[in-house]
Amino acid sequence: MKLYNSLSKTLEEFVPLNAPSVGLYTCGITAYDFAHIGHGRKYTYDDILRRTLTYLGYKVKHVQNVTDVGHLVSDNDEGEDKLEKGAQKAGKTVWEVAEYFTKNFYDSMQKLNILTPDVICKATDHILEQIELVKKLFEKGYAYDTPEAVYFEISKFKDYDKLFGQSLDDKQTAVRDEVQTGEHKRNPRDFALWFKRVGRFENHTMHWGSPWGDGFPGWHIECSAMSIKYLGEQFDIHTGGEDHLSIHHPNEIAQSEAATGKSPFAKYWIHYAFLTVEGTKMSKSLGNFYTVEDIEKKGYDPLALRYLYLTAHYKKPLNFTFDALDAASISLSKLKAQMQKFKASSERTVLSKEKMEKVEKYQQEFKKAMENDLNTPQALAVLWEAFKSNIPDYDKYDLLIQFDEVLGLKLNEAPLEVAISEEAKLLIKKRQKLRSEGKFDEADQVRETLLKMGVNINDTQLQ
Repeated sequence: MKLYNSLSKTLEEFVPLNAPSVGLYTCGITAYDFAHIGHGRKYTYDDILRRTLTYLGYKVKHVQNVTDVGHLVSDNDEGEDKLEKGAQKAGKTVWEVAEYFTKNFYDSMQKLNILTPDVICKATDHILEQIELVKKLFEKGYAYDTPEAVYFEISKFKDYDKLFGQSLDDKQTAVRDEVQTGEHKRNPRDFALWFKRVGRFENHTMHWGSPWGDGFPGWHIECSAMSIKYLGEQFDIHTGGEDHLSIHHPNEIAQSEAATGKSPFAKYWIHYAFLTVEGTKMSKSLGNFYTVEDIEKKGYDPLALRYLYLTAHYKKPLNFTFDALDAASISLSKLKAQMQKFKASSERTVLSKEKMEKVEKYQQEFKKAMENDLNTPQALAVLWEAFKSNIPDYDKYDLLIQFDEVLGLKLNEAPLEVAISEEAKLLIKKRQKLRSEGKFDEADQVRETLLKMGVNINDTQLQ
């Protein structure tokens, strides 16, 4: 299996540290707002990675954090705390906000058929681990104390500026009006390990005692502390969005390797490209901010959204449009409807040598696609080729179910049943009339419209 490693910027053969075991850490949510369909894409690819590794025989331990404290408006320790901001907006306590949005997130991920991580770790449950890690950084000479915070001194970490190809000269801080940076930083690019409950954070709701005063952890330290606790000082794969390439992940690597003296912290780094909506960045102000629940309320099976994600490689941007979602919905409905017919076939035949070779060919092509840096578009193409082949129905069903162990589209389930609207009922009658008149092309167009509405027609059951 080959994966593109953002750290080396090359496609590398995947060789686990302790095969067949694989340690996988996936950056989780900051629980201050609803997860949107852009998040859904990232976590679907995490799921595909995990399922692929399992499919290939590895034993995966999947760890995911929940940031419920310490994440500021900017990754550069600037602005107000996102949890505090979310609590003020919702009129709730920060604890209530974090709990509410964490539950909403995992409910949404379940609708996308994303496997629950083996370990879900909250930052607030691991304050002691974060404090201990900061202590180690003091012992090793990488941390320094100031009146407002404890900082990591990046100039002492060799090659910090080479991580992921980022140049320190290219990094800018304090570029927005609302930005506030620590006035006692030795270098503007040093990052906070522990914020003190003084100044702008004097009334911060979440706070704990520490050797450096009452306060709360910086954002970056939690991922290092928790991944080390659950996966060890070195592990196999760390994932995240491409927005983490410039600040969060370099900071994670620096503080982890500085504290442990071991390199690499994570052997492979995988970063996912963004999702745009109608060609623009998703934004509530633009009215193009959608959650999985929003998609569901519009009558779509959330798994149609998962199907859409899989049509693009994880390293390539994906533009969400409702036309694209309609096409994905039609494809998934066709697959599921036909799979029910394949499953209903009671005929189990002895495969001819020719058909057995076809089955093996499709298995190898699918495996090859997933081993090639998780090439889901190619894997879908193999699935459709097998779907349209002359392999006997029952054997075809078994083959596609094997593929679905990785793709996670629940092909063994019937198409999503939705309440049929009056508009849909009229279209069904119109289609029946067109078919009775022999106008099959026009009838097919109506059927496509019905599929977009989530209504799949089984002609053998029409009255």
